[in-house]
Amino acid sequence: MTFEATYLGSNGWLIKFKKTNLIIDPWLKGDLIFPPGEWFFKGSLEEEILLDKEIDIILLTQGLPDHCHVPTLEMFRKDIPIICPKSAVETLEKIGFGSIKMLKPTEKTIQSNLSFEATAGAPVPQIENGYIVKDDQSNGFYIEPHGYLDKNLNKQNLDAVITPTKNLELPLVGSFVKGAEVIPKLINKFNPKFILSSTVGGDAKYSGFLNNFITVHDYEEELNCNLVDLKSMQSIMI
Repeated sequence: MTFEATYLGSNGWLIKFKKTNLIIDPWLKGDLIFPPGEWFFKGSLEEEILLDKEIDIILLTQGLPDHCHVPTLEMFRKDIPIICPKSAVETLEKIGFGSIKMLKPTEKTIQSNLSFEATAGAPVPQIENGYIVKDDQSNGFYIEPHGYLDKNLNKQNLDAVITPTKNLELPLVGSFVKGAEVIPKLINKFNPKFILSSTVGGDAKYSGFLNNFITVHDYEEELNCNLVDLKSMQSIMI
Protein backbone atom coordinates (compact mmCIF):
# COMPACT_ATOMS: atom_id res chain seq x y z
CA MET A 1 0.00 0.00 0.00
CA THR A 2 1.27 3.49 -0.87
CA PHE A 3 -1.70 5.55 0.37
CA GLU A 4 -5.40 5.42 1.21
CA ALA A 5 -7.81 7.70 -0.68
CA THR A 6 -11.18 8.61 0.85
CA TYR A 7 -13.73 10.49 -1.24
CA LEU A 8 -15.40 13.32 0.66
CA GLY A 9 -17.84 14.22 -2.10
CA SER A 10 -17.76 17.06 -4.64
CA ASN A 11 -14.06 17.97 -5.12
CA GLY A 12 -12.93 16.79 -1.69
CA TRP A 13 -10.43 14.02 -0.88
CA LEU A 14 -8.59 12.78 2.17
CA ILE A 15 -5.30 11.11 1.26
CA LYS A 16 -3.57 9.17 4.02
CA PHE A 17 0.09 8.46 3.37
CA LYS A 18 2.14 6.49 5.90
CA LYS A 19 3.36 9.63 7.63
CA THR A 20 1.07 12.42 6.44
CA ASN A 21 -2.67 13.09 6.15
CA LEU A 22 -3.52 15.40 3.27
CA ILE A 23 -6.96 16.93 2.67
CA ILE A 24 -7.86 18.37 -0.75
CA ASP A 25 -10.58 20.95 -1.56
CA PRO A 26 -12.69 20.05 1.49
CA TRP A 27 -16.38 20.90 1.81
CA LEU A 28 -17.41 19.38 5.14
CA LYS A 29 -20.13 21.65 6.55
CA GLY A 30 -22.47 24.49 5.59
CA ASP A 31 -23.89 25.50 2.25
CA LEU A 32 -21.94 26.12 -0.94
CA ILE A 33 -23.03 29.38 -2.55
CA PHE A 34 -21.68 31.06 -5.66
CA PRO A 35 -21.97 34.83 -6.12
CA PRO A 36 -24.25 36.67 -6.60
CA GLY A 37 -26.24 34.51 -4.18
CA GLU A 38 -28.06 31.26 -3.47
CA TRP A 39 -30.72 32.08 -6.08
CA PHE A 40 -27.95 31.63 -8.68
CA PHE A 41 -26.30 28.43 -7.36
CA LYS A 42 -26.49 26.67 -4.03
CA GLY A 43 -25.23 23.32 -2.80
CA SER A 44 -26.37 21.75 0.47
CA LEU A 45 -24.88 18.74 2.24
CA GLU A 46 -27.13 16.00 3.54
CA GLU A 47 -25.17 16.15 6.82
CA GLU A 48 -21.86 17.47 8.13
CA ILE A 49 -18.87 15.30 7.29
CA LEU A 50 -16.81 14.31 10.34
CA LEU A 51 -13.15 13.34 10.10
CA ASP A 52 -11.46 10.92 12.50
CA LYS A 53 -7.88 11.83 11.54
CA GLU A 54 -5.69 14.82 12.30
CA ILE A 55 -4.95 16.75 9.11
CA ASP A 56 -1.31 17.65 8.41
CA ILE A 57 -1.63 19.59 5.12
CA ILE A 58 -4.46 21.28 3.19
CA LEU A 59 -4.16 21.33 -0.61
CA LEU A 60 -6.41 23.63 -2.66
CA THR A 61 -6.68 23.49 -6.44
CA GLN A 62 -8.71 26.69 -6.94
CA GLY A 63 -9.88 29.83 -5.17
CA LEU A 64 -13.55 29.34 -6.08
CA PRO A 65 -16.05 28.56 -3.29
CA ASP A 66 -16.42 24.87 -4.21
CA HIS A 67 -12.66 24.36 -3.68
CA CYS A 68 -11.82 27.07 -1.15
CA HIS A 69 -14.91 26.69 1.05
CA VAL A 70 -14.75 29.24 3.84
CA PRO A 71 -17.07 27.62 6.46
CA THR A 72 -15.09 24.38 6.17
CA LEU A 73 -11.65 25.98 6.24
CA GLU A 74 -12.59 27.93 9.36
CA MET A 75 -12.81 24.58 11.18
CA PHE A 76 -9.07 23.89 10.88
CA ARG A 77 -6.32 25.16 13.14
CA LYS A 78 -4.76 28.29 11.70
CA ASP A 79 -1.15 27.07 11.78
CA ILE A 80 -1.81 24.14 9.43
CA PRO A 81 0.28 24.35 6.23
CA ILE A 82 -1.77 25.16 3.12
CA ILE A 83 -0.65 24.82 -0.51
CA CYS A 84 -2.80 26.73 -2.98
CA PRO A 85 -3.00 28.84 -6.17
CA LYS A 86 -2.80 32.63 -6.12
CA SER A 87 -6.60 32.93 -6.36
CA ALA A 88 -7.05 31.41 -2.87
CA VAL A 89 -4.45 33.43 -0.95
CA GLU A 90 -6.58 36.46 -0.06
CA THR A 91 -9.42 34.30 1.25
CA LEU A 92 -7.04 32.21 3.36
CA GLU A 93 -5.38 35.29 4.82
CA LYS A 94 -8.78 36.70 5.83
CA ILE A 95 -9.58 33.44 7.64
CA GLY A 96 -6.32 33.81 9.55
CA PHE A 97 -4.06 31.06 8.20
CA GLY A 98 -0.40 31.79 8.79
CA SER A 99 1.39 29.09 6.76
CA ILE A 100 0.33 29.58 3.14
CA LYS A 101 2.49 28.38 0.24
CA MET A 102 1.27 29.75 -3.09
CA LEU A 103 2.30 27.78 -6.17
CA LYS A 104 2.04 28.71 -9.83
CA PRO A 105 2.08 26.02 -12.56
CA THR A 106 5.54 24.40 -12.87
CA GLU A 107 6.50 25.45 -9.32
CA LYS A 108 7.31 22.83 -6.69
CA THR A 109 7.51 22.60 -2.93
CA ILE A 110 8.14 20.00 -0.23
CA GLN A 111 6.02 19.76 2.91
CA SER A 112 6.64 17.04 5.50
CA ASN A 113 7.66 14.04 3.42
CA LEU A 114 5.56 14.97 0.38
CA SER A 115 6.53 16.81 -2.80
CA PHE A 116 4.00 18.98 -4.65
CA GLU A 117 4.30 20.08 -8.27
CA ALA A 118 1.69 22.53 -9.53
CA THR A 119 0.39 22.02 -13.06
CA ALA A 120 -1.72 24.24 -15.29
CA GLY A 121 -5.38 23.57 -14.54
CA ALA A 122 -8.73 25.05 -15.55
CA PRO A 123 -9.09 28.64 -16.88
CA VAL A 124 -11.97 29.91 -14.68
CA PRO A 125 -11.05 32.52 -15.92
CA GLN A 126 -7.49 32.64 -14.51
CA ILE A 127 -5.41 29.48 -14.80
CA GLU A 128 -5.89 27.43 -11.62
CA ASN A 129 -3.85 24.45 -10.40
CA GLY A 130 -3.62 20.75 -10.77
CA TYR A 131 -0.96 18.89 -8.80
CA ILE A 132 1.36 15.92 -8.90
CA VAL A 133 1.88 14.74 -5.32
CA LYS A 134 4.53 12.16 -4.35
CA ASP A 135 5.94 10.76 -1.14
CA ASP A 136 9.63 10.16 -0.45
CA GLN A 137 9.41 6.80 -2.24
CA SER A 138 8.04 8.45 -5.44
CA ASN A 139 4.59 6.96 -4.86
CA GLY A 140 1.78 9.35 -5.65
CA PHE A 141 -1.00 10.74 -7.76
CA TYR A 142 -2.16 13.50 -10.08
CA ILE A 143 -5.27 15.60 -9.38
CA GLU A 144 -7.12 18.28 -11.37
CA PRO A 145 -10.85 18.86 -10.79
CA HIS A 146 -12.07 20.18 -14.17
CA GLY A 147 -10.53 17.77 -16.65
CA TYR A 148 -7.76 20.06 -17.92
CA LEU A 149 -4.39 18.38 -18.53
CA ASP A 150 -1.22 20.46 -18.76
CA LYS A 151 0.19 19.63 -22.21
CA ASN A 152 3.71 20.48 -21.05
CA LEU A 153 3.90 17.65 -18.51
CA ASN A 154 6.29 14.80 -19.22
CA LYS A 155 5.07 11.23 -19.41
CA GLN A 156 5.48 9.36 -16.15
CA ASN A 157 3.97 6.47 -14.23
CA LEU A 158 1.72 7.33 -11.27
CA ASP A 159 -0.23 5.15 -8.88
CA ALA A 160 -3.48 7.06 -9.38
CA VAL A 161 -5.18 9.92 -11.17
CA ILE A 162 -8.01 11.82 -9.46
CA THR A 163 -10.20 13.41 -12.10
CA PRO A 164 -13.77 14.04 -13.16
CA THR A 165 -14.94 11.31 -15.52
CA LYS A 166 -17.98 13.15 -16.89
CA ASN A 167 -18.49 16.36 -18.85
CA LEU A 168 -20.59 19.14 -17.32
CA GLU A 169 -21.96 21.53 -19.93
CA LEU A 170 -23.85 24.80 -20.11
CA PRO A 171 -25.67 26.25 -23.15
CA LEU A 172 -23.45 28.64 -25.14
CA VAL A 173 -20.54 28.06 -22.75
CA GLY A 174 -20.03 24.38 -23.59
CA SER A 175 -18.10 22.02 -21.32
CA PHE A 176 -16.70 23.68 -18.19
CA VAL A 177 -15.78 20.28 -16.72
CA LYS A 178 -14.15 18.04 -19.33
CA GLY A 179 -13.80 14.75 -17.50
CA ALA A 180 -15.08 12.54 -20.30
CA GLU A 181 -12.70 14.12 -22.79
CA VAL A 182 -9.55 13.97 -20.69
CA ILE A 183 -9.54 10.31 -19.62
CA PRO A 184 -7.67 8.91 -22.67
CA LYS A 185 -5.07 11.69 -22.36
CA LEU A 186 -4.54 10.93 -18.66
CA ILE A 187 -4.06 7.23 -19.36
CA ASN A 188 -1.50 8.01 -22.05
CA LYS A 189 0.34 10.55 -19.90
CA PHE A 190 0.45 8.77 -16.53
CA ASN A 191 -0.33 5.08 -17.11
CA PRO A 192 -2.16 5.06 -13.74
CA LYS A 193 -2.99 1.91 -11.80
CA PHE A 194 -6.27 3.55 -10.76
CA ILE A 195 -8.45 6.38 -12.02
CA LEU A 196 -10.53 7.80 -9.16
CA SER A 197 -13.71 9.55 -10.25
CA SER A 198 -14.19 12.96 -8.66
CA THR A 199 -16.02 16.32 -8.79
CA VAL A 200 -19.62 15.24 -9.51
CA GLY A 201 -20.18 12.72 -6.70
CA GLY A 202 -21.18 12.86 -3.06
CA ASP A 203 -24.30 13.46 -1.01
CA ALA A 204 -24.95 17.12 -1.81
CA LYS A 205 -28.12 18.57 -3.34
CA TYR A 206 -27.97 21.50 -5.74
CA SER A 207 -30.43 24.23 -6.61
CA GLY A 208 -30.58 27.68 -8.17
CA PHE A 209 -30.86 29.26 -11.59
CA LEU A 210 -27.55 27.96 -12.96
CA ASN A 211 -28.21 24.37 -11.90
CA ASN A 212 -31.26 24.20 -14.18
CA PHE A 213 -29.06 24.45 -17.27
CA ILE A 214 -26.21 22.06 -16.41
CA THR A 215 -26.17 18.81 -18.40
CA VAL A 216 -23.98 15.75 -17.73
CA HIS A 217 -22.35 13.57 -20.38
CA ASP A 218 -20.52 10.29 -19.74
CA TYR A 219 -17.51 8.85 -21.54
CA GLU A 220 -19.06 6.36 -23.94
CA GLU A 221 -16.11 4.28 -25.15
CA GLU A 222 -14.74 1.24 -23.32
CA LEU A 223 -11.84 2.11 -21.04
CA ASN A 224 -8.76 -0.05 -20.61
CA CYS A 225 -8.13 1.06 -17.04
CA ASN A 226 -9.16 0.47 -13.45
CA LEU A 227 -11.84 3.16 -12.99
CA VAL A 228 -13.07 3.52 -9.40
CA ASP A 229 -16.26 5.45 -8.63
CA LEU A 230 -16.45 5.86 -4.84
CA LYS A 231 -19.45 6.99 -2.87
CA SER A 232 -19.10 9.70 -0.24
CA MET A 233 -16.75 8.59 2.58
CA GLN A 234 -15.77 5.37 0.83
CA SER A 235 -12.04 4.57 0.68
CA ILE A 236 -9.61 2.63 -1.46
CA MET A 237 -6.10 1.42 -0.71
CA ILE A 238 -3.75 2.33 -3.55
